[in-house]
Amino acid sequence: MSDEYELIEPEEKSLFEGFLHLMRLPNIFTAMADVAMGFLFVMGDAALSDWWVLGLLLAASSALYVGGVVLNDVVDREIDAVERPHRPLPSGRVTLKAACTFSAILLISGTALGWAAAIAAGELLSGVVASLLLTCIVLYNVLLKTTALGPPTMGGCRMLNVLLGMSVAGSFAVENWLVAGGIGLYIAGVTWFARNEAARSSRMPLAAATAVMMAGIALIAWAPWSGSERILPSIRNQPGGWLALMLMMGAMIGWRCVAAIAKPDSPWVQRAVAHAVLSLIVLDASACFVIRGPYFAAAILMLMLPAMYISRRISPT
Repeated sequence: MSDEYELIEPEEKSLFEGFLHLMRLPNIFTAMADVAMGFLFVMGDAALSDWWVLGLLLAASSALYVGGVVLNDVVDREIDAVERPHRPLPSGRVTLKAACTFSAILLISGTALGWAAAIAAGELLSGVVASLLLTCIVLYNVLLKTTALGPPTMGGCRMLNVLLGMSVAGSFAVENWLVAGGIGLYIAGVTWFARNEAARSSRMPLAAATAVMMAGIALIAWAPWSGSERILPSIRNQPGGWLALMLMMGAMIGWRCVAAIAKPDSPWVQRAVAHAVLSLIVLDASACFVIRGPYFAAAILMLMLPAMYISRRISPT
Protein backbone atom coordinates (compact mmCIF):
# COMPACT_ATOMS: atom_id res chain seq x y z
CA MET A 1 0.00 0.00 0.00
CA SER A 2 1.35 3.42 -0.93
CA ASP A 3 2.24 6.07 1.65
CA GLU A 4 -0.58 8.33 0.49
CA TYR A 5 -3.08 5.63 1.43
CA GLU A 6 -1.43 5.00 4.79
CA LEU A 7 -2.05 8.63 5.79
CA ILE A 8 -5.83 8.05 5.75
CA GLU A 9 -6.83 5.29 8.12
CA PRO A 10 -10.44 5.59 9.26
CA GLU A 11 -12.15 2.25 9.75
CA GLU A 12 -14.58 2.89 6.90
CA LYS A 13 -11.70 3.50 4.48
CA SER A 14 -9.92 0.32 5.62
CA LEU A 15 -13.08 -1.76 5.25
CA PHE A 16 -13.81 -0.28 1.83
CA GLU A 17 -10.26 -0.92 0.64
CA GLY A 18 -10.49 -4.43 2.07
CA PHE A 19 -13.50 -5.22 -0.11
CA LEU A 20 -11.81 -3.70 -3.18
CA HIS A 21 -8.78 -5.95 -2.67
CA LEU A 22 -11.06 -8.91 -1.98
CA MET A 23 -12.79 -8.30 -5.32
CA ARG A 24 -9.49 -8.01 -7.26
CA LEU A 25 -11.09 -4.98 -8.84
CA PRO A 26 -8.83 -4.60 -11.94
CA ASN A 27 -9.81 -8.07 -13.17
CA ILE A 28 -13.50 -7.19 -13.43
CA PHE A 29 -12.69 -5.38 -16.67
CA THR A 30 -11.30 -8.60 -18.17
CA ALA A 31 -14.61 -10.35 -17.46
CA MET A 32 -16.48 -7.45 -19.07
CA ALA A 33 -14.17 -7.62 -22.11
CA ASP A 34 -14.98 -11.33 -22.54
CA VAL A 35 -18.71 -10.71 -22.62
CA ALA A 36 -18.50 -7.58 -24.77
CA MET A 37 -16.32 -9.40 -27.29
CA GLY A 38 -18.68 -12.39 -27.35
CA PHE A 39 -21.72 -10.16 -27.86
CA LEU A 40 -20.12 -8.09 -30.62
CA PHE A 41 -18.70 -11.22 -32.24
CA VAL A 42 -22.18 -12.62 -32.95
CA MET A 43 -24.33 -9.50 -33.31
CA GLY A 44 -24.79 -7.42 -36.43
CA ASP A 45 -25.95 -3.84 -36.16
CA ALA A 46 -27.61 -4.27 -32.79
CA ALA A 47 -30.91 -2.60 -32.09
CA LEU A 48 -31.30 -0.45 -28.98
CA SER A 49 -32.97 -3.35 -27.16
CA ASP A 50 -29.90 -5.51 -27.86
CA TRP A 51 -27.67 -3.00 -26.10
CA TRP A 52 -29.87 -3.32 -23.02
CA VAL A 53 -29.25 -7.06 -23.21
CA LEU A 54 -25.51 -6.40 -23.37
CA GLY A 55 -25.81 -4.29 -20.22
CA LEU A 56 -27.54 -7.15 -18.40
CA LEU A 57 -24.90 -9.61 -19.60
CA LEU A 58 -22.08 -7.32 -18.46
CA ALA A 59 -23.70 -7.00 -15.04
CA ALA A 60 -24.22 -10.77 -14.84
CA SER A 61 -20.61 -11.51 -15.77
CA SER A 62 -19.20 -8.93 -13.35
CA ALA A 63 -21.31 -10.22 -10.45
CA LEU A 64 -20.40 -13.85 -11.14
CA TYR A 65 -16.72 -12.98 -11.49
CA VAL A 66 -16.53 -10.98 -8.26
CA GLY A 67 -18.59 -13.58 -6.40
CA GLY A 68 -16.13 -16.22 -7.60
CA VAL A 69 -12.96 -14.40 -6.55
CA VAL A 70 -14.43 -13.61 -3.12
CA LEU A 71 -15.36 -17.28 -2.73
CA ASN A 72 -11.76 -18.08 -3.73
CA ASP A 73 -10.44 -16.03 -0.81
CA VAL A 74 -12.96 -17.60 1.56
CA VAL A 75 -11.76 -21.09 0.63
CA ASP A 76 -8.07 -20.04 0.72
CA ARG A 77 -8.22 -18.09 3.98
CA GLU A 78 -6.05 -20.53 5.97
CA ILE A 79 -3.41 -20.72 3.21
CA ASP A 80 -3.46 -16.93 2.84
CA ALA A 81 -2.95 -16.57 6.60
CA VAL A 82 0.49 -18.13 6.06
CA GLU A 83 1.44 -17.01 2.55
CA ARG A 84 -0.45 -13.70 2.24
CA PRO A 85 -1.34 -12.40 5.70
CA HIS A 86 -1.98 -8.94 4.21
CA ARG A 87 -5.04 -10.20 2.27
CA PRO A 88 -8.39 -8.84 3.53
CA LEU A 89 -9.60 -11.99 5.32
CA PRO A 90 -6.45 -13.05 7.24
CA SER A 91 -5.66 -9.43 8.10
CA GLY A 92 -9.15 -9.02 9.59
CA ARG A 93 -10.13 -6.06 7.40
CA VAL A 94 -13.11 -8.11 6.14
CA THR A 95 -14.86 -10.70 8.31
CA LEU A 96 -15.50 -14.24 7.10
CA LYS A 97 -19.27 -13.80 7.51
CA ALA A 98 -19.26 -10.60 5.44
CA ALA A 99 -17.20 -12.24 2.69
CA CYS A 100 -19.45 -15.32 2.54
CA THR A 101 -22.60 -13.18 2.42
CA PHE A 102 -21.11 -10.89 -0.24
CA SER A 103 -20.07 -13.84 -2.40
CA ALA A 104 -23.44 -15.58 -2.13
CA ILE A 105 -25.38 -12.42 -3.01
CA LEU A 106 -23.18 -11.75 -6.05
CA LEU A 107 -23.29 -15.33 -7.38
CA ILE A 108 -27.08 -15.52 -7.05
CA SER A 109 -27.54 -12.02 -8.51
CA GLY A 110 -25.21 -12.77 -11.43
CA THR A 111 -27.15 -15.90 -12.35
CA ALA A 112 -30.47 -14.05 -12.04
CA LEU A 113 -29.16 -11.27 -14.30
CA GLY A 114 -28.16 -13.92 -16.85
CA TRP A 115 -31.73 -15.21 -16.88
CA ALA A 116 -33.02 -11.61 -17.10
CA ALA A 117 -30.87 -11.16 -20.21
CA ALA A 118 -32.29 -14.42 -21.58
CA ILE A 119 -35.84 -13.14 -21.14
CA ALA A 120 -34.97 -9.73 -22.64
CA ALA A 121 -33.27 -11.34 -25.66
CA GLY A 122 -35.83 -14.10 -26.06
CA GLU A 123 -33.02 -16.66 -25.94
CA LEU A 124 -33.01 -19.02 -22.96
CA LEU A 125 -29.43 -19.99 -23.83
CA SER A 126 -28.12 -16.96 -21.92
CA GLY A 127 -29.72 -18.19 -18.69
CA VAL A 128 -28.46 -21.73 -19.26
CA VAL A 129 -24.88 -20.51 -19.83
CA ALA A 130 -25.06 -18.27 -16.72
CA SER A 131 -26.20 -21.27 -14.65
CA LEU A 132 -23.39 -23.43 -16.07
CA LEU A 133 -20.91 -20.66 -15.28
CA LEU A 134 -22.16 -20.51 -11.68
CA THR A 135 -21.74 -24.29 -11.37
CA CYS A 136 -18.23 -24.14 -12.82
CA ILE A 137 -17.21 -21.32 -10.44
CA VAL A 138 -18.42 -23.20 -7.37
CA LEU A 139 -16.88 -26.50 -8.47
CA TYR A 140 -13.53 -24.84 -9.10
CA ASN A 141 -13.34 -23.04 -5.77
CA VAL A 142 -14.83 -25.69 -3.50
CA LEU A 143 -13.65 -28.98 -5.02
CA LEU A 144 -11.24 -28.77 -7.94
CA LYS A 145 -8.87 -25.82 -7.48
CA THR A 146 -6.01 -27.78 -5.91
CA THR A 147 -6.42 -30.80 -8.20
CA ALA A 148 -5.16 -31.44 -11.72
CA LEU A 149 -8.63 -30.40 -12.94
CA GLY A 150 -8.24 -26.91 -11.45
CA PRO A 151 -6.65 -25.09 -14.42
CA PRO A 152 -8.97 -26.62 -17.07
CA THR A 153 -11.99 -25.85 -14.87
CA MET A 154 -10.93 -22.21 -14.57
CA GLY A 155 -10.40 -22.19 -18.32
CA GLY A 156 -13.93 -23.54 -18.66
CA CYS A 157 -15.21 -20.63 -16.56
CA ARG A 158 -13.61 -18.14 -18.95
CA MET A 159 -14.86 -20.00 -22.00
CA LEU A 160 -18.39 -19.92 -20.59
CA ASN A 161 -17.99 -16.20 -19.88
CA VAL A 162 -17.25 -15.58 -23.56
CA LEU A 163 -20.12 -17.88 -24.56
CA LEU A 164 -22.39 -15.88 -22.25
CA GLY A 165 -21.88 -12.87 -24.55
CA MET A 166 -22.31 -15.05 -27.62
CA SER A 167 -25.44 -16.76 -26.29
CA VAL A 168 -27.74 -13.99 -27.58
CA ALA A 169 -27.32 -15.53 -31.06
CA GLY A 170 -29.19 -18.64 -29.87
CA SER A 171 -26.53 -21.09 -31.07
CA PHE A 172 -22.76 -21.38 -31.41
CA ALA A 173 -20.99 -21.61 -34.78
CA VAL A 174 -17.53 -23.08 -35.35
CA GLU A 175 -15.81 -19.70 -35.07
CA ASN A 176 -17.58 -19.09 -31.74
CA TRP A 177 -16.20 -22.31 -30.26
CA LEU A 178 -12.76 -21.55 -31.71
CA VAL A 179 -12.48 -18.12 -30.09
CA ALA A 180 -14.16 -19.05 -26.80
CA GLY A 181 -12.07 -22.23 -26.61
CA GLY A 182 -8.90 -20.22 -27.29
CA ILE A 183 -9.68 -17.82 -24.44
CA GLY A 184 -10.46 -20.77 -22.16
CA LEU A 185 -7.22 -22.57 -23.06
CA TYR A 186 -5.23 -19.38 -22.52
CA ILE A 187 -6.69 -18.88 -19.04
CA ALA A 188 -6.13 -22.55 -18.18
CA GLY A 189 -2.45 -21.90 -18.89
CA VAL A 190 -2.44 -18.70 -16.82
CA THR A 191 -4.07 -20.55 -13.91
CA TRP A 192 -1.49 -23.32 -14.09
CA PHE A 193 1.31 -20.73 -14.28
CA ALA A 194 -0.05 -19.02 -11.13
CA ARG A 195 -0.45 -22.14 -8.96
CA ASN A 196 2.58 -21.40 -6.76
CA GLU A 197 2.86 -17.66 -7.33
CA ALA A 198 3.09 -16.94 -3.59
CA ALA A 199 6.28 -19.03 -3.33
CA ARG A 200 9.13 -20.12 -5.59
CA SER A 201 7.78 -22.03 -8.60
CA SER A 202 9.30 -24.92 -10.54
CA ARG A 203 10.55 -24.14 -14.03
CA MET A 204 9.07 -27.14 -15.87
CA PRO A 205 5.42 -26.48 -14.85
CA LEU A 206 5.90 -22.79 -15.72
CA ALA A 207 7.23 -23.71 -19.15
CA ALA A 208 4.38 -26.17 -19.76
CA ALA A 209 1.82 -23.57 -18.64
CA THR A 210 3.36 -21.02 -21.01
CA ALA A 211 2.99 -23.51 -23.86
CA VAL A 212 -0.71 -23.90 -23.02
CA MET A 213 -1.15 -20.12 -23.03
CA MET A 214 0.52 -19.89 -26.45
CA ALA A 215 -1.73 -22.70 -27.72
CA GLY A 216 -4.76 -20.66 -26.66
CA ILE A 217 -3.48 -17.64 -28.59
CA ALA A 218 -2.83 -19.88 -31.61
CA LEU A 219 -6.41 -21.14 -31.47
CA ILE A 220 -7.73 -17.58 -31.62
CA ALA A 221 -5.29 -16.83 -34.44
CA TRP A 222 -6.85 -19.67 -36.44
CA ALA A 223 -10.23 -17.90 -36.64
CA PRO A 224 -9.78 -16.67 -40.25
CA TRP A 225 -9.51 -20.31 -41.35
CA SER A 226 -12.70 -21.39 -39.56
CA GLY A 227 -14.61 -21.26 -42.85
CA SER A 228 -16.96 -18.54 -41.59
CA GLU A 229 -18.17 -15.97 -44.12
CA ARG A 230 -18.49 -13.48 -41.25
CA ILE A 231 -14.71 -13.04 -40.99
CA LEU A 232 -13.69 -9.66 -42.44
CA PRO A 233 -12.75 -10.16 -46.12
CA SER A 234 -9.55 -8.13 -45.61
CA ILE A 235 -8.40 -10.66 -43.01
CA ARG A 236 -9.77 -13.76 -44.73
CA ASN A 237 -8.13 -12.90 -48.06
CA GLN A 238 -4.88 -11.44 -46.74
CA PRO A 239 -4.22 -12.91 -43.28
CA GLY A 240 -0.55 -11.89 -43.10
CA GLY A 241 -1.21 -8.76 -41.02
CA TRP A 242 -3.51 -10.69 -38.69
CA LEU A 243 -0.89 -13.37 -38.10
CA ALA A 244 1.73 -10.69 -37.42
CA LEU A 245 -0.60 -9.13 -34.82
CA MET A 246 -1.15 -12.45 -33.06
CA LEU A 247 2.57 -13.28 -33.14
CA MET A 248 3.25 -9.91 -31.53
CA MET A 249 0.61 -10.66 -28.88
CA GLY A 250 2.24 -14.01 -28.14
CA ALA A 251 5.66 -12.38 -27.89
CA MET A 252 4.45 -9.62 -25.55
CA ILE A 253 2.90 -12.13 -23.18
CA GLY A 254 5.53 -14.82 -23.63
CA TRP A 255 8.60 -12.77 -22.80
CA ARG A 256 7.34 -12.04 -19.29
CA CYS A 257 6.65 -15.73 -18.82
CA VAL A 258 10.15 -16.58 -20.04
CA ALA A 259 11.61 -14.04 -17.58
CA ALA A 260 9.67 -15.73 -14.76
CA ILE A 261 10.86 -19.17 -15.92
CA ALA A 262 14.46 -17.91 -15.82
CA LYS A 263 13.93 -16.50 -12.33
CA PRO A 264 10.91 -18.34 -10.83
CA ASP A 265 10.69 -16.35 -7.61
CA SER A 266 7.33 -15.05 -6.43
CA PRO A 267 7.66 -11.40 -7.59
CA TRP A 268 8.62 -12.42 -11.14
CA VAL A 269 5.87 -15.00 -11.42
CA GLN A 270 3.26 -12.61 -10.02
CA ARG A 271 4.28 -9.91 -12.52
CA ALA A 272 3.95 -12.38 -15.39
CA VAL A 273 0.54 -13.52 -14.12
CA ALA A 274 -0.75 -9.96 -13.69
CA HIS A 275 0.45 -9.07 -17.20
CA ALA A 276 -1.13 -12.21 -18.69
CA VAL A 277 -4.47 -11.57 -16.97
CA LEU A 278 -4.73 -7.95 -18.11
CA SER A 279 -3.56 -8.94 -21.61
CA LEU A 280 -6.79 -10.89 -21.90
CA ILE A 281 -8.49 -7.58 -22.75
CA VAL A 282 -6.16 -7.18 -25.74
CA LEU A 283 -6.88 -10.75 -26.85
CA ASP A 284 -10.62 -10.06 -26.61
CA ALA A 285 -10.20 -6.88 -28.66
CA SER A 286 -8.19 -8.80 -31.27
CA ALA A 287 -10.87 -11.50 -31.53
CA CYS A 288 -13.55 -8.82 -31.95
CA PHE A 289 -11.49 -7.20 -34.71
CA VAL A 290 -11.75 -10.37 -36.83
CA ILE A 291 -15.54 -9.92 -37.20
CA ARG A 292 -16.34 -6.29 -36.38
CA GLY A 293 -13.26 -4.33 -37.43
CA PRO A 294 -11.15 -1.70 -35.63
CA TYR A 295 -13.77 0.55 -34.05
CA PHE A 296 -15.53 -2.04 -31.92
CA ALA A 297 -12.16 -3.62 -31.13
CA ALA A 298 -10.92 -0.24 -29.91
CA ALA A 299 -13.99 0.08 -27.66
CA ILE A 300 -13.06 -3.17 -25.92
CA LEU A 301 -9.41 -2.14 -25.75
CA MET A 302 -10.45 0.98 -23.82
CA LEU A 303 -11.20 -1.28 -20.86
CA MET A 304 -7.42 -1.54 -20.43
CA LEU A 305 -7.32 2.05 -19.15
CA PRO A 306 -9.29 1.58 -15.91
CA ALA A 307 -7.83 -1.90 -15.44
CA MET A 308 -4.23 -0.66 -15.64
CA TYR A 309 -4.92 2.42 -13.53
CA ILE A 310 -6.58 0.49 -10.73
CA SER A 311 -3.94 -2.29 -10.86
CA ARG A 312 -1.37 0.30 -9.69
CA ARG A 313 -3.17 0.35 -6.33
CA ILE A 314 -4.92 -3.02 -6.18
CA SER A 315 -3.11 -6.17 -7.25
CA PRO A 316 -4.94 -8.25 -9.90
CA THR A 317 -3.40 -11.47 -8.46
